[in-house]
Amino acid sequence: MISVKMELHITILSLTIVLSTTAEFDHEAYEFTACSDTKEEVFIGYDEEELWHADFTLKRGVDTSPDVIDPITFPGFYELAVDGIKGCKRDLPVFLDYFRSIPLEEDAPQTFVYPKDVVQLGVQNTLICHVTGFFPPSLSISWTKNNMNVTEGMSLSQYRPRTDATFNIFSTLMFTPVEGDIYSCTVNHRALQGQQQTKTWDVDAVLPSVGPAVFCGVGLTLGLLGVAVGTFFLIKGYNCN
Repeated sequence: MISVKMELHITILSLTIVLSTTAEFDHEAYEFTACSDTKEEVFIGYDEEELWHADFTLKRGVDTSPDVIDPITFPGFYELAVDGIKGCKRDLPVFLDYFRSIPLEEDAPQTFVYPKDVVQLGVQNTLICHVTGFFPPSLSISWTKNNMNVTEGMSLSQYRPRTDATFNIFSTLMFTPVEGDIYSCTVNHRALQGQQQTKTWDVDAVLPSVGPAVFCGVGLTLGLLGVAVGTFFLIKGYNCN
């Protein structure tokens, strides 16, 4: 049984799911189409991984399949996506009117912040804010650096459906790690009932501590010095005898 949630006054969702079942595995391939007065998304996925999406700004399809698999092409799919959005926009007023009184089930998001690469001071990196498990697919994400809002270097992915009918979204921020800097990702979603969800990330917290290394280095140096001094006096004593 597949449960489908819909926030019809924001977005009309069209989700086609194909199940391929073997004795050991269940797989899901799907086409996701969404539209509202201001948003339009179409993409194709497999087991919660996006393979292709329509870029309506660049007016072309974008292959996003992982590098570890053979390239997959989707000829003619952008034109189909354009037609699908036209139909979605055409039917939107009807669905808005018909489903206006249906109560919505809401799921609050969970947020995680982590760097893309190993952190090195002064080396440009990317912070990822992964927001998952939320419904409906409408939220806002903002970044701060040392409590100051930042927008430069920020990007936002499309909403991506999960098999449990909730959604994922990713926001990224380009940054150069500097000792002492603190970043935060703040999420606003209706299921949070007016409470913001903020996750912080501290540059110092992920850098290796130099204290133990310095302590061990000093201890080793003193130890070697002690051995040298002891050897010197041992040789002097032997010569005196």
